[in-house]
Amino acid sequence: MKQYQVPQFITIEDKVIGPLTLKQFGFLAAGGVLIFILHSLLVPLLFYPVAGLIGGFAAALAFLKVQQQPFPTLIRRAFLFFIRPRLYLWKKEKTPPAAISDPTKKEVTISAIPKMSASKLSDLAWSLDIQGRMRENTNNETRIT
Repeated sequence: MKQYQVPQFITIEDKVIGPLTLKQFGFLAAGGVLIFILHSLLVPLLFYPVAGLIGGFAAALAFLKVQQQPFPTLIRRAFLFFIRPRLYLWKKEKTPPAAISDPTKKEVTISAIPKMSASKLSDLAWSLDIQGRMRENTNNETRIT
């Protein structure tokens, strides 16, 4: 019989580029490209605060986890929460008075549950065992023929 290796740690992403996963590298690379583009467009007084914000956001996307959830997942869920409608209406249904108490229906109460003696219990177990064996035999006979 062949033996196959079962993969372990399937919830952990593979480190592809150095100590970074592919997603982490993508977030950091996108932040770096955006900072490089803004370097040529903005004056230095405005560039450095914007570059700090973009770099911090890219680093947060790559490395930050909030309650064991990645930061991009948190942002996606927050975005969906704000764009989806949240109007919940509840209308209480009025029940007719006849449905609450119907005088024509009589309540059935069980006064006592009959107790089974040990001999009756053993007879019942024996009969169930015999019936089960008879069913097995009939199933085996139909398979053979």
